[in-house]
Amino acid sequence: MPTVHKTTVVLFGEVLADIFPDRQVLGGAPFNVARHLRAFGLHPLLITRVGQDQLRDELLAAMKRFDMDTRGVQSDPVHPTGQVTVSIDQQGHNFDIQPLQAYDFIDAKAACSEALAVSPLMMYFGTLAQRHETSRQALEALLQRIDALKYLDINLREPWFDAATVERSLANADIVKMNEDELATISAQFNLAGSTPQAQGLALQRRFGLKGLQVTCGADGAWQLNTDGRLLQAQGGSAQGAIVDTVGAGDGFAAVCIAGQLLDWPPQLILDRANIFAATICTLRGAIPPDEGFYSPFLREWHL
Repeated sequence: MPTVHKTTVVLFGEVLADIFPDRQVLGGAPFNVARHLRAFGLHPLLITRVGQDQLRDELLAAMKRFDMDTRGVQSDPVHPTGQVTVSIDQQGHNFDIQPLQAYDFIDAKAACSEALAVSPLMMYFGTLAQRHETSRQALEALLQRIDALKYLDINLREPWFDAATVERSLANADIVKMNEDELATISAQFNLAGSTPQAQGLALQRRFGLKGLQVTCGADGAWQLNTDGRLLQAQGGSAQGAIVDTVGAGDGFAAVCIAGQLLDWPPQLILDRANIFAATICTLRGAIPPDEGFYSPFLREWHL
């Protein structure tokens, strides 16, 4: 019998090491989101693939430390664990994403076996892990076989996306999260009508029959269109502490939105909490908190 839990989420995609000028940290949006979800007390199952190398050992050790389920982590005997070289300039962070990494070769049969065994109520996926045919086919198999709410986290990284990938992803999604720059790119791509981002978002929502659209706007907060097209807004998050870097803020936002959906929080409360949590992530170096103490104030306030 499948294992059923009301807070089980399957997350598909990349795990990689972000190589900064002065340090190396584990990352990748699906991994970051899964780590937050586990800290919130949910049950994430990460479907990914890593090489047989030191980074794999570091990942598995970190997942064990975070009490995360490792059953969905596949091992690749040929390709390395993903790596991204991160540089920082006045415009922000630049990402040099290496080609032909282990997460490009996720095995469809193994992925479906592990995912179906937990009967998730939500599935998270993005665009980067679809750049290679092997992982793209694995994702398509999961989307077809898993009867769950589909949460798409648009993550447009040049040159690793195209119009077909974006359109296919949107067509398979129920809820979509993106930032305001990505909305502008997609609006131009699909020639969406509307003189404002919200109007373009509504056109996108209607075109693909989305149940929800979430758009992050950096320091200006975020907004959301509900199923009925009603607009909700959250002002810029007020975190305690100075901004250190913004890496992983969007992943934190997505994690809170997923948790709130599964825990039946009101839509405005979800948006407000996601916005504040994302702002607080910006007070850290990197996307993942160094210890569980970071989460304690949120767990108390949210009664988790």
